[in-house]
Amino acid sequence: MDAPATKPAKSATGPTEETVLDVKHYTDRLFSFKLTRPASFRFRSGEFVMIGLYKDNGKPLLRAYSIASPSWDEELEFYSIKVPDGPLTSRLQKIVPGDKVLLGRKPTGTLVHDALVPGKRLYCFSTGTGFAPFASVVRDPETYEKFDQVIVTHTCRDVAELEYSKKIVDETLNHEFLGEVAQGKLVHYASVTREEYPTKGRITDLISSGKLFTDLDVPPLNAETDRVMICGSMEMINDTKQLCIEAGLEEGSNATPSHFVIEKAFAG
Repeated sequence: MDAPATKPAKSATGPTEETVLDVKHYTDRLFSFKLTRPASFRFRSGEFVMIGLYKDNGKPLLRAYSIASPSWDEELEFYSIKVPDGPLTSRLQKIVPGDKVLLGRKPTGTLVHDALVPGKRLYCFSTGTGFAPFASVVRDPETYEKFDQVIVTHTCRDVAELEYSKKIVDETLNHEFLGEVAQGKLVHYASVTREEYPTKGRITDLISSGKLFTDLDVPPLNAETDRVMICGSMEMINDTKQLCIEAGLEEGSNATPSHFVIEKAFAG
């Protein structure tokens, strides 16, 4: 990747330049990549951070991306959509190992354990690249210390788009250390909307119809036992949020933990 002729002077608050370690393309719309992690970079599993590239004029172009790797990982992983005419993703999808990517210094977000009160069962509802923060959450041992059951759902348009979440869940269940705590607790529930698949339909329809709970042999959402994290398109977030409210769950935040939390950060 050609570097711009000029770059702004580095500052203690501006983004750092990290090296691309690995890139994997799943479909013509989806890819993941790994970056070096600064020794001083700290985050909670489920948070997002600003990442990006320098524009031709030397100014940084940054977007919010959920960190897909867990907080203990020595590398930083991200899962991204490819937007052909997207200001950032049109270029980001072309990165290769050895390239530089800008990384913000201040991760934040609400899809974290601190924003939820204790419960028995954790639901992570996701669509598309909204699965990214849950790739972090399900690989955090603390998740299994706090919950008896962890149900991560992933709804995509096509079957091929489920590959990343399947890979993450399989690796977690078979991990040398994580597998011991995740086995018997972690459940992956996938559905598609445009192709034939054992489970077909939007996650909101699967929740409202009760099919999700019947398939998993669990009771409907209950504020006494269930905690929910939601990440996906704005429409999906709003609809799923409403279903949680109708079930008696209250929205939480870092300042006021409660029964469910949503994320509004998007990449473009």
